[in-house]
Amino acid sequence: MTGPAPRNPDWRRHIEEVFASNAMMRHLEISLDEMSPGAVSVRAPITANVTQHHGYAHAGLAFTMGDNAQGMAAYSLIEPGQGIVTIEMKINLLAPAVGEALVARGFVERAGRRVIVTRAEVVALKDGTEKTVALMLGSMAVV
Repeated sequence: MTGPAPRNPDWRRHIEEVFASNAMMRHLEISLDEMSPGAVSVRAPITANVTQHHGYAHAGLAFTMGDNAQGMAAYSLIEPGQGIVTIEMKINLLAPAVGEALVARGFVERAGRRVIVTRAEVVALKDGTEKTVALMLGSMAVV
């Protein structure tokens, strides 16, 4: 994962601290996976606690993961003392999320001064293979 140069030399620690402070991530067992400037991925196991009535991982898990991966990717490019909040998010659900885990990979498409445009791909991992289950596009406000 490669991207633009970060504006905060301590961007990695900043993301780790923000992520660790998010109770929803702990509740859903979502963990940081990979990080580089402008790109962050997160991972979560698919357990009985996050499935819907057909036994697939709930779309809410995919959405939460994609939103968070995009937000953390945006965090990697902001200045010290700034923060990020989601102001808009779209998701296209492409396939049932079936497997052992989900991985959401978030990317910065354009880092403006006030708004950062992001995208994510969410994949299900099953028996060593990946299947794309959702694509997302979002906007993050710098606060």
